[in-house]
Amino acid sequence: MKLKYERPVVNKINAGMPDKYGMKVKTTALTQIDNIKISDLIAQYGSPVYVLSQKTIEQTFAQAKRAFTNRYPKVQFAWSYKTNYLDAVCQLYHQLGSWAEVVSGFEYRKALQNKVEGKHIIFNGPDKSRQDLKLAIENGSLIHIDHFDELYMLMELAETLSQKPKVAIRVNMNTGIYPQWDRFGFNYENGEAWNALNRIMLNGKMELVGLHTHIGTYILTPAAYGVAAAKLTELAVSLAKKYNHKIKYIDMGGGFASKNTLKGAYLSGADTCPTFDAYAEAITNAIINSEIAPADLPTLILETGRALIDDAGYLLGTVLANKRLADGRRSTIIDIGINMLFTSFWYEHEIYPAKETSVHTEDTTIYGPLCMNIDVIRPAVQFPLLQKDDQVVIKRIGAYNMTQWLQFITLRPNIVLIDNNGKTHIIRTAETNATFLQHERSPF
Repeated sequence: MKLKYERPVVNKINAGMPDKYGMKVKTTALTQIDNIKISDLIAQYGSPVYVLSQKTIEQTFAQAKRAFTNRYPKVQFAWSYKTNYLDAVCQLYHQLGSWAEVVSGFEYRKALQNKVEGKHIIFNGPDKSRQDLKLAIENGSLIHIDHFDELYMLMELAETLSQKPKVAIRVNMNTGIYPQWDRFGFNYENGEAWNALNRIMLNGKMELVGLHTHIGTYILTPAAYGVAAAKLTELAVSLAKKYNHKIKYIDMGGGFASKNTLKGAYLSGADTCPTFDAYAEAITNAIINSEIAPADLPTLILETGRALIDDAGYLLGTVLANKRLADGRRSTIIDIGINMLFTSFWYEHEIYPAKETSVHTEDTTIYGPLCMNIDVIRPAVQFPLLQKDDQVVIKRIGAYNMTQWLQFITLRPNIVLIDNNGKTHIIRTAETNATFLQHERSPF
């Protein structure tokens, strides 16, 4: 008997590993953080809630410090305030020995309030007001000049103040990566950086103490840092030859990748993220193999933020509902929106159930609760069939989500720190309607 013909059907694979045998994907539950149950954290502090681990912060910092100090004699970390400027976080990094790196008058004053000595504050960024610069000069801070207008304003200020401004310039350059960051600082290749250095030296009213670069963000190619460090050392050598002037430090900025996975990446970030050792090898090789004499080696400053704190942050939430989309795919709505997870715009964040589930998974879109079509936490992920009120955990959210977050539609929740003794502390209280009554005024 002839078999009845059946038309073949092609099903689009949106998530998971393509496999002709229909390989199942088992999602491991993440039930606790530093031995504290997720369910207990949510019961005590509400849902959603941010959680930071002091233990992970200190372990990651120790790894980074070890990688660089093993390879170079003079290393100084400076905590990047824009990455996460919660006072408890900043103070923890300062206790670990980090200086402060800031990019606004707001952040500068925050560092002072955190009892950072002025000489240990690095002031970066293109937006420094005359008042900001005056304050930084009076406190002996390290001012990294971003453009000629800022340089000329500093020259004017230097004429009126008794204290010499301590300055460096930010240098942008071609390091072989795309896109090249040329918005900030003075360009190396077209001679702009050398021009700025000459103007500072000839002015005589400022103390040129360092050279700075920040080549980009989430840089997966350590060799690019080697190129950048080599070019900065060439400028340092040229200064020594022409002016007999030796700089005190080279600041390589930040941009080290974390283990988060970028959208569109074929492999996971955990597999492709370079180690601190790889970055350290590239940077320190370039400096120690330069023409700078061993006795004159400058201090190496690092402003890494993301790579130091991403792993220490978690965002806990709850399932609100499940729905079927028009094409039959499953969607799950959780109480975490893009207003609380800004980095979901460029990362495929790892999301886990907070309890053991069935081995069965389904191609799922995970939405937040906002009345916006772009409120998508994961466009497509193989995920277990959770039910309303089940709890979820999103990993590696420590960087930028607590500074770039938005108060939009929902109030911002508690942020909790788990200390090294397993005790929990609220380090930023959840907002309420009263939060906004303090600032709003109505003429009616």
